Amino acid sequence: MQDESPVSHALLAAPSAIGTGSNGIGFAPRLVPRPTTPLEKVAIIVRLLLSEGIPLPLADLPEQHQTRLAEQMARMGLVDRATLTATIEEFLAALDATGLTFPDGLAGALALVDGHISPDAASRLRRMAAGQTRADPWDRIASLPPEDLLPLLADEAPETAAVALSRLPVPRAADLLAKMPGDRARRVALAMSRTAATAPETLRRIGLSLVAQLDARPPRAFQNGPVARMGAILNVSPTLTREDVLAGLDEGDATFAEQVRKAIFTFAHIPARVAPRDLPRILRATDPAQITTAFAAATADPALAPVVEAILAALSPRMVQQMRDDMAARGKVNPKDADAAYTALVTAIRQLEAAGELTLKQEEDEG
Repeated sequence: MQDESPVSHALLAAPSAIGTGSNGIGFAPRLVPRPTTPLEKVAIIVRLLLSEGIPLPLADLPEQHQTRLAEQMARMGLVDRATLTATIEEFLAALDATGLTFPDGLAGALALVDGHISPDAASRLRRMAAGQTRADPWDRIASLPPEDLLPLLADEAPETAAVALSRLPVPRAADLLAKMPGDRARRVALAMSRTAATAPETLRRIGLSLVAQLDARPPRAFQNGPVARMGAILNVSPTLTREDVLAGLDEGDATFAEQVRKAIFTFAHIPARVAPRDLPRILRATDPAQITTAFAAATADPALAPVVEAILAALSPRMVQQMRDDMAARGKVNPKDADAAYTALVTAIRQLEAAGELTLKQEEDEG
């Protein structure tokens, strides 16, 4: 038996399309769309969009909805043009009538209001949403900074850490591996060979477990860690106070003291941490009188004079000569005014960094 032709398929699929012409036998086009269920309409729209090459995020739907949609599409057969046109018109009318949409589920709502509600409320909502969403937990994990990810993976089995690194973007994974202790990094690298058979559901369960650990942590009162907070305070402290505090930290906790030293950014760090191309922008953002005071004070200090020369080397000869004239006219600077001027320059740099207008270079570790 020969396969049915497209014409015979159409006749079998839509027998009411057959009409009677003037000679008793004929065909009349269907003018009235056939009734369709909401799921059939969805199947029609999805089929149309896919046929036009438009990518649809169907994987974001709950699995039961994906299954129902596929089963319905398998039953659709031929759809006549009148029904197709009516479905498209109804779909466009629904789009046109839409005024505002809200995310589906607690996870979507939390993503919308996160940062606008209290940390306690956000933590509670995350725990409530954990078991109600099919969203990919790795999207959230990938957005975490290294200082949050490293402790999260520190107590996990090497295989789990290897799976996590495999799921993260390559640059993020490389950065995390470099920040792990050497022995831990080697164990995680060796465990990578044992992750080949990881199933998608296993990957998802690992992600959900890590997210659950994140949500179980109590909210932090401070956004920054103790090193960053101490460093920020000492950045704007007088030099004598800063050195006295660091000396005390050396006696009480040498490791913490070293970390704080690395977090501190002072006038002396400008040549090592600021790109020469950014120096004119920094000077424009600082009070000229403070610049003159800082440079005059630093020039008289053998330890800071090279800092001034490094900054001047990035400027035009005309501007350098003007600054040297201003420094000579300023004369001797008392320590209190010098500290205030240094702080003004450092504050301008930090503000530009926070605004994303410059990026400070990282000092190379010694040894």
